[in-house]
Amino acid sequence: MKMGLVISATLILTMAAISHGQQLSSKECENLGFTGLSLCSDCKTLSEYVKDQELVSDCLNCCVEDSDDSMSKITYAGALLEVCMRKLVFYPEIVGFIEEENDKFPSVKVQYSFNSPPKMIMLDDNGEHAETIRIDNWKREHILQFLRGKLRSAAS
Repeated sequence: MKMGLVISATLILTMAAISHGQQLSSKECENLGFTGLSLCSDCKTLSEYVKDQELVSDCLNCCVEDSDDSMSKITYAGALLEVCMRKLVFYPEIVGFIEEENDKFPSVKVQYSFNSPPKMIMLDDNGEHAETIRIDNWKREHILQFLRGKLRSAAS
């Protein structure tokens, strides 16, 4: 049993070391199903439950190293909430945000795109795509909390 744990830990550390230099682009990661905010510790947890080494390797190639506040200091100038209008019926929490909360965030625009899963496209100071975060299963409170923490106010 202990030998299996040692081998698993070694395999995880080896994969992390290999993947460290092979980061994929944000678009490549999104095409693989990973968002830009995946932490490498999540990939290590994934490897404990999923035996598909290619999937774990892809996760490690798309993750961000954990640190006390590596993600908390990243802020954005604005965001696009992109969703397919036809699929909105399946996302009542997102509909609630769009109808009742979106006005509180002037730098967040709603963009309807055919067949697009719900996602938040974070924008840099030039209005360029900086990061994409899938929000399929987010509750309205999660969207509000995320935007309050990640969007810079117009005054700053």
